[in-house]
Amino acid sequence: MLCGLEADAAEVTPAHQYPTGRALHPDRRRALLDWARSSGGLVIENDYDAEYRYDRKPVGALQGAGPDQVAYLGTTSKTLGAALRIGWMVLPPRLIAPVADARAHSDHHTEHLGQLALADLITRHGYDRHIRVSRQRYRRRRDRLRHRLAGFPIELTGVAAGLHALALLPPDGPSERDIRAAAQARGLALGYLSERGELPAARQGVIIGYGRPSEHAYSAALDALVSAFDACFA
Repeated sequence: MLCGLEADAAEVTPAHQYPTGRALHPDRRRALLDWARSSGGLVIENDYDAEYRYDRKPVGALQGAGPDQVAYLGTTSKTLGAALRIGWMVLPPRLIAPVADARAHSDHHTEHLGQLALADLITRHGYDRHIRVSRQRYRRRRDRLRHRLAGFPIELTGVAAGLHALALLPPDGPSERDIRAAAQARGLALGYLSERGELPAARQGVIIGYGRPSEHAYSAALDALVSAFDACFA
C-alpha cells in the first residue's frame, strides 16, 4: 500500500518537487523504497532539474539507494534545450530488455547526431562547464528576484534549487485572482498554486519562473512583476 492506495508504480521528483521546491525527506525516501521492495512496485524518479542547486549540497538520486526498484529518468530540456528531445533512463536490470523492445517498436528513426554530440560534450567536460556557467546565471536571477520581492508580505519558497519560486500569499492579502489580473495587464504569464489539483488548497500562491526570459528581457520582466505586486498589495 502506498499513501493508502494500491499502486504498481509511483512517479516522484525527490530532488526538487514542482511547484513547492521541496526535497523528499529521508524518512519518506526510505518508506518509498521499502514499499517498492515489499510490493514489487516500481518507483519512477523524474530528476527534471537536478543540475540547478544553489544553496544546498546536491541531493543524491533515489536510484542509487534502490537500483532494482527505481527507474531514473532525465533529459537535457532544461540544460541544453527542449527542442533537442534528448533524454535517458537508468533502469532496473529486469526492465532493460522490455523497454528496449518497446522503444524499437515505437520509433525506428531515433535521431543519432544529437546523441553523439552530447556524448562528445560530456566526454570532453564541456557539458559540465556549461552547467556551471548556467547555474551561476540562474542563481543571479534567483537572487535578483528575492531582492525585488523582499518588501512584500509573502513567503518565497523553493528557491534553493530549480528555475522557479513559489510565492505563498498571506491569508488576509490579495488572492491569486488579483495577482493574475494585475500580471496579465502587464503581459506576464505566471502559474498559480490552485491550478495544481494534486496539492491541498489551504494556501494560495504564485509560481514564478525565472529561467525562461532572455537575458535582455529579464529586468523588464522583474519590473512588471514588482509593479503587479505593488498594485495588489497597495
